[in-house]
Parts: sequence; C-alpha cells; structure tokens
Amino acid sequence: MKLLSFRVKKSHLLLVGILLVAANLRAPFTSLAPLLDAIRLDFSLSAVQAGLIQTLPLLAFALFSPLAGSIAVKYGIERVIFAALLLIAAGIGYRSYGGLFGVYGGTVLIGLGIAMGNVLLPSLLKRDFPQRVASMTGLYALIMGVGAALGSAAVVPLSQLSALGWNGALFAMLLFPLLAMAIWFPQLSHGAARLAIAGEPQQRSGSVWRAALAWQVTLFLGLNSLIYYVVVAWLPSILRYQGFSAEQAGSLHGVLQLATAVPGLFTGHLLARMKDQRAIAVTVSLLAAAGLLGLLALPAFATLWVVLFGIGAGSTIILGLAFIGLRSGTPAQAAALSGMAQCVGYLLAVGGPPGVGLLYDATHSWHGPLLICAALALVMALVGYLAGRDRCLTPAEPLNEGRLSEEER
Repeated sequence: MKLLSFRVKKSHLLLVGILLVAANLRAPFTSLAPLLDAIRLDFSLSAVQAGLIQTLPLLAFALFSPLAGSIAVKYGIERVIFAALLLIAAGIGYRSYGGLFGVYGGTVLIGLGIAMGNVLLPSLLKRDFPQRVASMTGLYALIMGVGAALGSAAVVPLSQLSALGWNGALFAMLLFPLLAMAIWFPQLSHGAARLAIAGEPQQRSGSVWRAALAWQVTLFLGLNSLIYYVVVAWLPSILRYQGFSAEQAGSLHGVLQLATAVPGLFTGHLLARMKDQRAIAVTVSLLAAAGLLGLLALPAFATLWVVLFGIGAGSTIILGLAFIGLRSGTPAQAAALSGMAQCVGYLLAVGGPPGVGLLYDATHSWHGPLLICAALALVMALVGYLAGRDRCLTPAEPLNEGRLSEEER
C-alpha cells in the first residue's frame, strides 16, 4: 500500500510539474505585448525595431525546435526541460534589466527555452501518459492559455506602480519559471534512468521528414499557426478599418484571447473518446473559416465571428498538438515530429503578419487578407481530414510512413 501511495504521489507531482511547465510556454512571451509601447518610448524605437522584439521568439521557435529532440535523447527529457526553464528565467531577468541589448537578447533566450518546452512536452506525454495523450494535451493547452491571460492582465497594472515600471512588471514574470523549477526539480533524478526510453529509436525518428503522415500533421499545425498569428497581429487594425473604435477593437482582441482558451476545457476529453479525429479536425477548421468570412461579410456581428474564430483556432492548436502524440509510435518519434511540426509552423507564422501587412499596404483593403486566411483555413480542414485518420507513423518502415496500402485505398 505504501508503494502504491508513493507511486500515486509521484504521478501527481509529475502532472503538476507538467502543467507548471506549460504555464511558461506562452506567458513570458505574450506578456511583453501590452508593454511594447512603453518600451518603444523608453528606447526611442521605430515600429520596425519594436516589431522585431515580437518576431524574435517565433524565429527562435522555428530554428531551434528541430534540435530539441536530439538534445533530449542525449541528456534526458527531464533535464532538458529543466534547462529550458533556466533559459526562460535567465531571459526574463536579462530582458528586464539588461537595457536595449537585454530586451532583444533576453527575448531570444526566452524563445529558446519555450521552443524546447514546446517540442518536449508532447513527447513526455507520449511516454508517461500514453493512454491519455489527448486529454492531457487539452489540459496543458488550457493552462498555457490561462498563464498567458494572467501574465497579460497583470503586467500593465504592475507597470503603473512607480517602484516597478515596465522593467519590474516584466521581471515579475520570473515567478512562472521559478515555481515550475521548484516543482520539476525532483524529476531530475529520473533523467538518467529514462534516457534509453526517451531515445531508443533516435536514428529512425529523423525519417519523419520523409513521411506523408508527418507532413499532414505538420501542415495542419503550421497553417493554424500562420492564420492565428496573422489574426492576432492585425485584428485591431481590421476592426478599425471596419469602423470600430480603438477601445472596441482592443476589447474584441481580448475576447479573441479568451475564446482560444475555452476549447481547453472540453477538446481534450472529446478527443480521448475518438480513435478517428477527422470529423472534429474538419469541424474546427471550418469554424475558423466561418469566423474570418463573417468578419468580411457581416462585420456588425464581429463579437460572434471573433468568438467562432477563437474557438476554432484554439481547438486546432490542441488538436495539432494531440496529433503529435497520437500519430507517433514512440516518445522519441513524438519529439522528432513535434520538432518538425513546430519548426515549419513557426517559419510560416514568422512570414504571415508582415506578408499580410505588405498586401494591405498595396491594396489599402483588408478584404484580400481575410479571404486568403479563410481559404487557408479550408486547406487546413482538408489537411486535418488526412491527419485525423486513425493511423500511426511506423518506425520500422520510415520510407513508407504515411502511405496507404492497396487494401486501404
């Protein structure tokens, strides 16, 4: 009985640790946005220079994601996740009090730490919760959203305290990684023992880049990232173009953030009941498309369309992350697929907002960008239909992964 109780307690501690790690995968990044104007004024930055601060984490996500799995194979998932938290903590400190170089350099460190956590959490769930991948993914996605909302809501009031300013408000985000490290520290003792489990198919997992199924998962998550970051970046401008005031546009932008967190309450549990996820993948993609087309055709009902898009986009994020565990055969393969999907996804996301901005500058209209994003959401529905089939990457036959047999055809 004592042994069973000890195992239960270890499992609970691991679960709490995973959720606290998840809370660090958005908040240190998104909490910067409400203070960007104050930082611009403090350092006399141009709009382009300030925009680069927001782009650097996405570049770090894209460039470093493919490396995280290999690093975890060598050193152990637990240890690398702890190192990721250390990077986030160091980045928060440097960004807060390192001057202008610290703002940029600290942001890069935060991006590197988040990239490792983004890649390795799906692998960890595949290894330690193989029968609960979908529900656990929904839970940690919910915590990511809640952490981001708390961080964004707290920084402005904190910055208005004379003793803190924007530096102190951003430094307060250090609470997230410090708390996570304190709870995660006991997991470090398992790193060496579990290293073989985490890395056994290292050579085979690299072949995910040649698997059709892996590309279907990657494009589903990548298209979602592209559409989501375009809308997050430009929704206030779109609403202002359609006649809304700055205050109304800002409020609806907040509604969007809340709506994207809502699917975490139910999507994971829904996925856990399904072996085949084609129907839900198509449905949530069409919700996102409907929200975009609604903003274009009937902007007077913007609140409805923003909520629809937020629920659709939030659900596709959870579904895409769940696909990483559901479609992979081993924890190492999940890490490789996660690195591939997030590398491609964030590369697409980096180019989306500036590309849409250039299109608006050329046409002076948001109709084209909204139509393009809606069309991409329809493509995402098609890719989601393919990725949602009850199939799995096969490490033993890497070159045939994702291909249908004659019988399946």
